[in-house]
Amino acid sequence: METESLEELNKLLAKVTYTSTVYHIHTGDLVNFLFEHHQAVFPIVIRQPTLPVLYDVGTDINDHVTVATKTFMRYKELKVLISSLRRYYKDMTLIVADDSFESEKITEENVQQYIMPGGQGWFAGRNLAVSQVTTKYFLWVDDDFLFTDQTKIEALVEVMEAIPELDVVGGSVTGNQFYFSLPYEEGDELTGGCLHRKSNGTFNSIPNFPRCHMVNGVVNFFLARTDAVSRVRFDPKLKRVAHSEMFMDGLGRLMVASCGHVSIGHQPRSANADYAKFRHPAQSKMEYKNQLHFFKNHLKCILYG
Repeated sequence: METESLEELNKLLAKVTYTSTVYHIHTGDLVNFLFEHHQAVFPIVIRQPTLPVLYDVGTDINDHVTVATKTFMRYKELKVLISSLRRYYKDMTLIVADDSFESEKITEENVQQYIMPGGQGWFAGRNLAVSQVTTKYFLWVDDDFLFTDQTKIEALVEVMEAIPELDVVGGSVTGNQFYFSLPYEEGDELTGGCLHRKSNGTFNSIPNFPRCHMVNGVVNFFLARTDAVSRVRFDPKLKRVAHSEMFMDGLGRLMVASCGHVSIGHQPRSANADYAKFRHPAQSKMEYKNQLHFFKNHLKCILYG
């Protein structure tokens, strides 16, 4: 295109379009414009539009949220959890992933129990439970938690609905929020980077929710967007020693916050000899977890503090 009129040039440039001749779902290009001794370079983002995924949010909290848990040889605690849930949310669906070696049928209404091969592990169970959620959000709880009058699921939903960018919002367990940040220093291709799990590390507070702060990871009591967490998944290689690892894998992909105004209780610990054999993993399991971190996340160091 040639013209001596700046006005005409602007009109011509306004009609310029870019069409990629090579199919790609997410890439980029650079477009160069030359005018006399001047050059302008425009970056082009090439992205395949995605289909929206919508959820029928219905008319009440039961249509918004599904409760999910993983159980292993703790049916006594699981039944107490269910009883406490029904006291406050009698119609809410509870999904139970169960990898007990000797399974016991749970017959309570609105409870979906999925029996797994025995001892498949913590994260395999989480994956199974979340895969069966059909609501926009799921609330993760441990099988020995206890719903109380402070377990206001609606309050967590309110935060998520107000901040659509959030993917996970944690609460507190008997007053312990157990949130953390994950400062990460990228390394080179040869040696890898360094990751620091910093307990009680927070970023900014959330506007209009003074008791909520941005973090990188939270306690085992959290509300999450089903589609967002499903994209990150829980590494099923981690069977007995696992929690922070999902947030590590989701670093940069999940927006996480912790809120102190919603809490859940914890049942008193009771003697369970069969369960206790698996509760505290051998040193070899810890070593395997670290080896997996260093390899999968390409790290040269992991710091805890």
